[in-house]
Amino acid sequence: MNWDNKDNDPWGNKNDAPDFDELIKKFSSILGGKKSSSNGSGGGSGNNFSFPSSRILMYALFGFLIVYASQCIYQLDASERAVILRFGKFYEEQEEGLNFRLAGIDERYIENVSLTRRYTQTNSMLTKDENIVDVTVSAQYRIANLKDFVLNVKDPEGSLRNAIESALRHVVGDNTLDQTLTVGRENIAQEVQSRLQSYLDIYQTGLIVQQVNIEKTDPPAAVKNAFDDVVAAREDKERLQNEAERYALSIVPEARGQAQARIKEAEAYKEAVVAEAEGEVERFNQLLTEYLKAPEVTRDRLYLDALQSVLSNSTKVMVDVEGGNNLLYLPLDKIMEENKKKGDDDE
Repeated sequence: MNWDNKDNDPWGNKNDAPDFDELIKKFSSILGGKKSSSNGSGGGSGNNFSFPSSRILMYALFGFLIVYASQCIYQLDASERAVILRFGKFYEEQEEGLNFRLAGIDERYIENVSLTRRYTQTNSMLTKDENIVDVTVSAQYRIANLKDFVLNVKDPEGSLRNAIESALRHVVGDNTLDQTLTVGRENIAQEVQSRLQSYLDIYQTGLIVQQVNIEKTDPPAAVKNAFDDVVAAREDKERLQNEAERYALSIVPEARGQAQARIKEAEAYKEAVVAEAEGEVERFNQLLTEYLKAPEVTRDRLYLDALQSVLSNSTKVMVDVEGGNNLLYLPLDKIMEENKKKGDDDE
């Protein structure tokens, strides 16, 4: 048996398989776009096919990779953060700089975590004393936890609106109408902010409230005019009270000073009167002693002293002419006035 004869198979089969090198050549001719004829053993005529070259396929594949890479690589600003979900589950939270994701597979949520957002709403509230008041409240907030903001609540800002309304109703319901409309607005804003933040923490919205302001509080439109009159009357009352207090603060010290001065004057007058009375008593005692010694002389002296004290203040002089029945009248005051006028005219 000749084992070197390829035409004779020891198992009794013919070797009809094509050569491997020939298959490679045919495949290369197909990729190269050349015509190739297939001469099968069945004798059928071959069909001609034309395919793009391998170089064009390589370029197309390379371009697809570049486009896909551009969709996978992106950059975040300093104020931005991103949450990546892979197959619907949380994968990672990415910070500023260049970042990577699998485009078409990963879901990306980008938010500005440094931006302060503002929300304002107006609601009708019922106060503690069962009055209705329209309250306009504004809240400033920002994203503190992006993962909670994206995953825990479907509509975080909608939850914020509902939480503001709930907190405002609770706080306004604990205050009267006067407190809500006038002096209690600042306290109401602080209580609403504290309660609102506790609600958002319970919901795990990832939001932090920076400030809450009560922008405006008004009574219902139907009674607004009457309430404005009440407010005006209250303001007038407060103004008059303040003016009265200012007047009291200014007049009371002055009155106290005047009272103290009057007291001192009275004490001085008392001392002067007492001293004068004591002096008169002393003088009378001395005079009594002299009178007891010489009554006639003392009476004459007292009579002359009295005349002197009376006539010393008189400007009229009556002269009794001896041997006549007429009195001579000398108007000294008139004479002094005429002399004074003459002196003025001479000057």
